[in-house]
Amino acid sequence: MKYFAQAAVAAATLWLAGCQSSTSEKTGEAGGATGGNKELSGLFSQFWDKQSRLDPVSATAQGDNRFNDQLPNDQTQAYRDTLGAFYQDYLARVAKFDRAKLDENDQISYDIFTYDLQQRVAGLKLNTWMLPFQQFWGLPISMGQYGAGQSIQPFKTVKDYDNWLGRVQGFTVWADSAIGNFRRGMKAGVVLPKALVVKMIPQMRAKDIDVTDATKSLFYGPINSFPKDFSAADKQRLTAAYQQAILTQLVPTYRKLGNFLATEYLPKARATSGINAVPGGPEIYKYYVGYWTTTAKTPAEIHALGLSEVARIRAEMERMKTQLGFKGTLREFFESLKHDPKAMPFKSAEEVLAGFRKIQETIDPNLKKMFGRTPKTPFEIRETEKFREASASAEYNQGSPDGSRPGIFYVPIPKPAEYNVTQGMESLFLHEAIPGHHYQISLQQENTDLPKFRQFAGYGAMTEGWALYCESLGKELGLYKDPYQYVGALSDEMLRAVRLVVDTGLHTGQMTREQAIAYMLDNTPDNEANDTAAIERYMAIPGQALAYKIGQL
Repeated sequence: MKYFAQAAVAAATLWLAGCQSSTSEKTGEAGGATGGNKELSGLFSQFWDKQSRLDPVSATAQGDNRFNDQLPNDQTQAYRDTLGAFYQDYLARVAKFDRAKLDENDQISYDIFTYDLQQRVAGLKLNTWMLPFQQFWGLPISMGQYGAGQSIQPFKTVKDYDNWLGRVQGFTVWADSAIGNFRRGMKAGVVLPKALVVKMIPQMRAKDIDVTDATKSLFYGPINSFPKDFSAADKQRLTAAYQQAILTQLVPTYRKLGNFLATEYLPKARATSGINAVPGGPEIYKYYVGYWTTTAKTPAEIHALGLSEVARIRAEMERMKTQLGFKGTLREFFESLKHDPKAMPFKSAEEVLAGFRKIQETIDPNLKKMFGRTPKTPFEIRETEKFREASASAEYNQGSPDGSRPGIFYVPIPKPAEYNVTQGMESLFLHEAIPGHHYQISLQQENTDLPKFRQFAGYGAMTEGWALYCESLGKELGLYKDPYQYVGALSDEMLRAVRLVVDTGLHTGQMTREQAIAYMLDNTPDNEANDTAAIERYMAIPGQALAYKIGQL
C-alpha cells in the first residue's frame, strides 16, 4: 500500500489524493486532460494547478517539479482556512455545471471531483490537526526518505540540490508549529497513545539522523552521489551547504522533536488504544471508516464481516495444517512455522531481495498472457532504510509518470535469518509490487486522457481491493506451488480479515492494544513483534486497515 501519506487531516486529504523526474514545466496547465466539456476540463486544470501550489510536495511526487524548493507550513490555522476556502470555492464552481448534460466520462469526473472535495471539507472539521504525525506516517518520517536522495525529491541538477535546502528550511518551521499543535492537543485531551509515542522518540534520535559528523547523516546521501557533470566549484559549495544544513537545521530540529516527545508529550499521552477515547473520537472514526472504505458501512457491520471471514479462512488453514502432516492445534501449527527452517531459508538481506526478484522472474511469462497493457514506469526492489525499518511494513512507493523515477517496492529486513515465507512472500509481491500496486498506480498515472485529479487519485478501497485481487492470481501466475508459500498467502488473506475485527474493536473501545495483539497471534502465524507493530499501525491510522478487505469484497 502504502503511498507517501501524512498524518494530519489538513494535509492528508491532499497527500492521499496525490499519493503517492523532470517533466514539462507545464504539468499543472494540463490538469483538465481530454473531455467533452472544455469548460469543465478548464475548471479541473485550474484546480490542479492551484492544488499543486498549495501542496508542492505532492506535486513533486507526481512529477511536477515547479515547486521543489517549497514546503508550506500545513500546521497553521491559516493554512487550514486556505484549504477550506479553496475546496468550497471549487465545489461551488463545479455545481454550476448541469451534470445531466455532460457526457459519460465527464459525469464520472464530476462525481469523483465532488465526492473528493466533500470528503476534504469534512476532514478539515475534525480536530486531528492536534496529532501532526505518528510513528508510521508524517513529515519527519518522509523527510528522511526524500532527503536521502532515493525517493521523490530529484537530485539531478545543481538547482535540484539547492531546492532541497529550501525544503529543509521549511521543515524547521513546520516542526515548531507541529509541537505547538501537539501542545494544543495536550490541553484538549487529543493525544496519541503512549505505546505509539515510545516508538516515535527513537525515530527522531536514529543514529543516521542525530549525528555530530554530517557525513554520517542520512541526509548526506545526495552529496555522496553527485552527478558526474557537476563542476568542482558546485560540489564544494553544495557540500558545505549540506553539512551546514545537517548540523544547524536538521539535527537540531529532530532533536527538538525527540526531546519534546520524551519530556513533555509522553507523560501526557494516553493509556487507551482507540481514537474513540479522545474528545470527538467517535465522529473521527466514523469519518475515517467512510473515507477509507468509500462505503456507508458501520463499524459494527464491518466487525461482524471480519469475524465471518476469519472463520472461513481458518477452515482453509486447518486443511493446510492437515496436508502438511501437523497433528496439533492451529496455534501450535503457527508456532511450529516460526521455527521451521523450510520456512526461513535466508541468511542475508540480499538473499531475501533475491527471493523477491525470483518471484518476479517466475510470474513474468504468465503476466504477458494476462495483461495486454503494462506500465512503462520502471520498477525496483529495495530494502527499507534502517532508520525507519522498526516500524515499517513492506510498501510500494510510486514512480513518476514520465518514468524518470521508478516505482519502488520496499521490504524491511531487520533479521534476515528470521524472514519467514509463511508470513506472506509471494502474495506480498503480488500485492505491493506486480501486478498489484505497481501496475494499477503506474497505469493510472500514465493515462494522460484522465484529468490530473483522477490520474493521481488514491482511494484506499480501490487501490487495496485491486491488490488483494492480485493476490488471488497466484496460482494462475505460477506461484503458490510450495505449500509454505500458500500458507503465506492464506496468512496474508487472514491478516486482512483480522484487520476488520481489530480496527473496529480498537477504535470503538471493544479491544485494548493487548487484546488486539492477542487476537492477531491467535489467528495469524506472524510473531509477536510484527503483530505488535501492526496493531500499533492501526492505532495510528484509524480506519486505514479496513480498506483492504472491504475493497476486495
